[in-house]
Amino acid sequence: MNQNNHPTDEPVEEIENEESLQYSFETIKLATDNFSEGNKIGEGGFGAGYKGRLSNGQDIAVKRLSMGSTQGDLEFINEVMLVAKLQHRNLVRLFGFSLEGSEKLLIYEFVQNANPRKRANLDWDRRYKIIGGMARGLLYLHEDSHLRIIHRDLKTSNILLDEEMNPKISDFGTAKLFVIDQTQGNTNRVVGT
Repeated sequence: MNQNNHPTDEPVEEIENEESLQYSFETIKLATDNFSEGNKIGEGGFGAGYKGRLSNGQDIAVKRLSMGSTQGDLEFINEVMLVAKLQHRNLVRLFGFSLEGSEKLLIYEFVQNANPRKRANLDWDRRYKIIGGMARGLLYLHEDSHLRIIHRDLKTSNILLDEEMNPKISDFGTAKLFVIDQTQGNTNRVVGT
């Protein structure tokens, strides 16, 4: 739990161990229809994104990290454990991961984009609320969370609007994790999705 307890923050559930966050590769492969092109929702510098549906009916977004990643398995798991504890209503939530052989997958909540008609009719009041939500999410990352994370790739495609037009910051692919009193980042410490 962060020290400032802003009303927009959600309570942080304690994560007991990595097994509670780990999904089998077969489960995610099945959920995404074998990572089919029809389920592909994006491509970034760190890998492709897919929409999926778990057997319990929950929609998920899956980031399939590039095979060329130099991050070791233990470092990957440790960083997933840290990032999974970040919970704020203006951040896309990380549910877990899958690690099998050279396959590294990150499993997120799926954010259903707002209806295009709603997006086309943005008045200034709604825009102001979206900007405020983005600022609250960044403040949480930079100041209020138990980690200090600098996003470093904030752009319009990394701000998702849910069905109610609430902004959620996504894609921490180039985010940097900082120690609380650290003033300069170690470029080898990349927290990634």
